[in-house]
Amino acid sequence: MILERFTLTDRVAIVTGAGKGIGRGIALAFAEAGADVVCAARTEADIEATAEAVRERGRHALAVRTDVMESADLEALVAATLEAFGRLDVLVNNAGGTGPRAALETSEEMFERALRFNVTQAFLLTKLAVPKMVETAGGGAVVNISSRSGDMVQTAFAAYGAGKAALNMMTRNLAAEFAPKVRVNAIGVGGTETEALAVVLTNEAIRKLFVDNTPMGRPGTVEDIAACALYLASPASAWVTGKIFQVDGGTVSPAISVPTPPL
Repeated sequence: MILERFTLTDRVAIVTGAGKGIGRGIALAFAEAGADVVCAARTEADIEATAEAVRERGRHALAVRTDVMESADLEALVAATLEAFGRLDVLVNNAGGTGPRAALETSEEMFERALRFNVTQAFLLTKLAVPKMVETAGGGAVVNISSRSGDMVQTAFAAYGAGKAALNMMTRNLAAEFAPKVRVNAIGVGGTETEALAVVLTNEAIRKLFVDNTPMGRPGTVEDIAACALYLASPASAWVTGKIFQVDGGTVSPAISVPTPPL
């Protein structure tokens, strides 16, 4: 049956940034597809709530407080996963994000932090996870949560866009190195209804502009992104690697632009 290829029965997945938003949505989708899920994020109450929701769906869950900016935390996350479950099949590098700021107001520290938060930590965690996937499960899948900001010109997003563009290229390069045992893909996420976009979507005028400039006529939902992540993590995408899937409501240019000061 073709639908069986979209399941993750008895597989083990790590999801970073799993306390809320897209990360939480992916964790719950994976649980519904049969996976046991390790929920990682900085806020313990959030990941405990996600882990409990995974258990309510009949799967095992582990909440591991993790600051992805700390290498020691990444090492501890993989170790805790193997101690609890004895295997690792899927890694979702979801944690990331940098707010808008005009380029001339972006400090060296902010720019470098954006790179570490949006690509370097994902690289480091992938380096830790992939050998364990091969060792314990014979292979696996990595799903990187990127953004259309990585390939679409946007004012005020020089730092974030650079980080996500780097994540996209890293995805392609690692896919070539790790094939055929481990597949590596990414999702270029468009405007999705989460806390991060609340400032846009709670303003009636700005929301209307956003919706009017989105061909599908609505913002994305966490389920829209989770469905793609499930495809990329599951055997349904067994012949897919090194790809960036754009899940963005059909946008080809920014639905809204952040104004920046003129020179």
